Amino acid sequence: MISVKKAQLIISKNIRPLGFESVLLNNARNRILSQDIIANIPMPQFDNSAMDGFAVRAADTKGANKSSPKTLMMVGVSSAGVSNDIILHPGECVQCMTGGKIPKGADSIVIVENSSGFLDSKTVKIFKEAKIGEHIRKRGEEVQEGDVVISKGTCITPSEIGILATFGCEKISVMIKPKVGIFVTGNELIEPGHKIKLGQIYNSNFYVFSELVEQSGAEIVMSEVIKDDKDSLQKSFSTALQVCDIIISSGGVSMGRFDYVREVYNELGVQEHFWKVAQKPGKPLFFGTMGTSLIFGLPGNPVSSFICYMKYIDPVIQNSQNKKRNSEEHQGILTKDFPVDSKKHRYLFGKSWIDSHGKLLCTPTSKMGSHMLTASLRSNCILESPPGKHELKAGDKITINLLNWRKFK
Repeated sequence: MISVKKAQLIISKNIRPLGFESVLLNNARNRILSQDIIANIPMPQFDNSAMDGFAVRAADTKGANKSSPKTLMMVGVSSAGVSNDIILHPGECVQCMTGGKIPKGADSIVIVENSSGFLDSKTVKIFKEAKIGEHIRKRGEEVQEGDVVISKGTCITPSEIGILATFGCEKISVMIKPKVGIFVTGNELIEPGHKIKLGQIYNSNFYVFSELVEQSGAEIVMSEVIKDDKDSLQKSFSTALQVCDIIISSGGVSMGRFDYVREVYNELGVQEHFWKVAQKPGKPLFFGTMGTSLIFGLPGNPVSSFICYMKYIDPVIQNSQNKKRNSEEHQGILTKDFPVDSKKHRYLFGKSWIDSHGKLLCTPTSKMGSHMLTASLRSNCILESPPGKHELKAGDKITINLLNWRKFK
């Protein structure tokens, strides 16, 4: 049995980036950028109007008000998407729509509400004095040409999609998603929708893993529910080892009479790196490699497998794509006691929140059994403590792992 830190170190040494590929912009959502996105143009590309109105020389509007307007000659129209080479001279103005190019010689925009309006007239009355630069978007004020607008390792969300489109990116270089196989084992498992019999349980791990893998940003290429039968396990695992970058199985890795998973992995030539970790829950945790494939055998209890996935597999999927990650590990203050184990690293689901004084507080779930998946329902984090002689008391600090789809409450 090895420590949590040693287990994490062994896994990290076996992570390999999978390379990159090019995808179309409309297929880039939730993918990880493999290179920086450099601005090939400034943004805005040219000085343009932020409002509908008139491009003027501010000096020509000095002292203008409703009782004493300034009258200017209207010499043209500048609208969005239409290039123009208009030059503004003293005493002149140009109708300028939002996004329209600012004519040479103009240094301000008077909004249409402060004028006599867009009339079929050769002159325009200005009812308010303009200030230099007013309502003008300056060339490059948002982004300069050559700036890094999105860094590699960023997960592409709707915000990044918008920026990529803004800078004309049709194809995007992204990291290749790990191909994942999910296998849930157990004779006692029955699928939702079927009538349950005494001794059976509904299969939750299969659906939890499917959601977690999607959340992590990997691609599921195999998924099966397998009975506790060596031949079936060998057939499925053998295929998975040929097509999957990561294999996840739950159940069958402990000391039970029908726990064949570890044995089958070894028979197929998987190199075992460890089998037991000094942690609670999740002591029977298998990790092995074969070629470039990483193999994880997780416990069958739903809380154990959920927590083991978040602590060991999710980081592998993120790191194999070189994803930039904000730290999800924080130090908080307990509001209730936390049970510390003398020999094992201890994990529990919990709630965390920021109080009115800005302090990060947390409380562990009262449901501590590794079979009690309802402990995850109202939790937004996993609390953890290394082995120790005394339990942590309310007011003590503890490590908080924020679930990456949750926020502090």
